[in-house]
Amino acid sequence: MKLGRLNHVGVATPSITDSIAYYRETMGAVAITEPFDLPEQGVKVCFVDTPDGAGEVGKGTQIELIEPYDDASPINGFLAKNPLGGQHHVCFEVEDIDTARAHFEGQGKRILGPTRIGAHGTPIFFLHPKDMMGQLTEIMETPKGDH
Repeated sequence: MKLGRLNHVGVATPSITDSIAYYRETMGAVAITEPFDLPEQGVKVCFVDTPDGAGEVGKGTQIELIEPYDDASPINGFLAKNPLGGQHHVCFEVEDIDTARAHFEGQGKRILGPTRIGAHGTPIFFLHPKDMMGQLTEIMETPKGDH
């Protein structure tokens, strides 16, 4: 398994609407996707596109804004401890999700739940923060095509 690029930083928020306003007005973001629901993961999601090193928007690392979908959302506990929201996870790309999962399992890392389809439409899984230097870590198969 080889580490790929940092795809996004997940930021939990009690209000995607307020967070979008913050990224537009305070941070000067110009490209933000429309929020959409991921009820199977218990969240509403949108992405703030950042520029790459050449300044091209949409080519850099994204900020993933995640808001609870309902009372059963897995991020409710995080927001209870952090009512203003904050960094929730980091997400790294890998070429092959099955190879990556086997790699981490072979190292004895705790994988949280099954491999599933994430917000980019590609397979993902999460690694327990206690096994990852205190960071909830998402592993995502590199998107193919126009994802």
